[in-house]
Amino acid sequence: MKPTFQDLYNRMTDLLAPSMAKDHPNLPVVKEEGCYYYGTDGKKYLDFTSGIAVANTGHRHPKVVQAIKDSTDQLMHGPSGVIMYDSILRVADRLQELLPGNLDCFFFANSGTEAIEGALKLAKYATERPYVVSFTGCFHGRSLGALGVSTSKSKYRKFLQPNGLTYQLPYADIEGCPEGENVAEYCVNKLEKDFEMLFDHQVTPEEVACVIVEPVLGEGGYIIPPKEWLQKVREICDRHGMLLIFDEVQTGFGRTGDWFAAQTFGVTPDIMAIAKGIASGMPLSATVASKELMSKWPMGTHGTTFGGNPIACSAALATLDVIEEEKLVDNSKQLGAYALDRLKEIRENHKVIGDVRGVGLMIGIEIIDPETGDPDGKGMMRILDLSLEKGVLFYLCGKHQEVIRMIPPLIVTKEQIDQGLAVFEEAVMDYEKESNIVSII
Repeated sequence: MKPTFQDLYNRMTDLLAPSMAKDHPNLPVVKEEGCYYYGTDGKKYLDFTSGIAVANTGHRHPKVVQAIKDSTDQLMHGPSGVIMYDSILRVADRLQELLPGNLDCFFFANSGTEAIEGALKLAKYATERPYVVSFTGCFHGRSLGALGVSTSKSKYRKFLQPNGLTYQLPYADIEGCPEGENVAEYCVNKLEKDFEMLFDHQVTPEEVACVIVEPVLGEGGYIIPPKEWLQKVREICDRHGMLLIFDEVQTGFGRTGDWFAAQTFGVTPDIMAIAKGIASGMPLSATVASKELMSKWPMGTHGTTFGGNPIACSAALATLDVIEEEKLVDNSKQLGAYALDRLKEIRENHKVIGDVRGVGLMIGIEIIDPETGDPDGKGMMRILDLSLEKGVLFYLCGKHQEVIRMIPPLIVTKEQIDQGLAVFEEAVMDYEKESNIVSII
């Protein structure tokens, strides 16, 4: 007899590697649509994860689904270069119009990690320099090249001995700013000193190919740097002839209230890695640079079999249409500001909520020990579970897994924001009650 889904679900840890099966919350679902998942338990769950910032147009948007169906009637596989097809050229042409500066030439791949690998390879090849500088707390992927610049958690690098051709500097140290000092000035001055120390003692700037950074810290805790800090990174790169790479895998396609975080912060990188929201769930990513820079990366120096798949490119074209037609970038900016204000109101009544921060619909909610103010990962997980029991799915991030990620699809409505945050506050109150924590009310 053919096993049921429940039979297979019960054997999940035997069938799948623990590194794939063990995540939060392993919700068994049978369908997704719009801002919702539908569970095997018959319940409907409001999704505030967007499949980890992928489903910006919502799950199974009808226009995206139709584009996928139409594409399968024509082509299912490239590979680009061996053949050439309409959808890959059209999506490149469309993206040229949306990206900042002269970022107008593309190498398409399948995942964010692949886009990062391509960005690092391009920078090293074009500059003929060996070293890379990244920032502590950033996450750029788990393949070995990307892992060399990922430092959001040490467990990702354990036993894997990333190559010695990378150096890390502290990310914008907002919490370290002394009371009374201007945060932006403090972060900028510290960045200058950190680079000076690096160049004085560890590597010369002439040996550094590139600096790679997440314009908003993602898996590392949803930290939002002052725009002046990112602008100073740009200026230091220009000063020393180093290329600047923005990892916009999570921040792209309207998530920050602009098409890309580069526009939010007024900084144009030399190379950008994009993925996640590009194709509403179909595997697609891109390493992006100017035609001038890409021309230094000739045929054979990089390649792909599946990258730029025609079905994925068709989904991307429909995704771009939906984002534009439904004004989802504006919705992200407006409802993100609304949700952040509402969360700050909720925080006033609950000691377990620490910092609340966000840009667009990329919001982090820090959970702390109310007595010490220390990060409380255990409490955060309990609040996630209680929220799920009440029908709302959030996700986690942060160095101590103490930050709740609120990243709903960009199609989310004000009513759904209100519903989700009401459930979140109920979960916080239930957690306080079972933990004998007296709220501020």
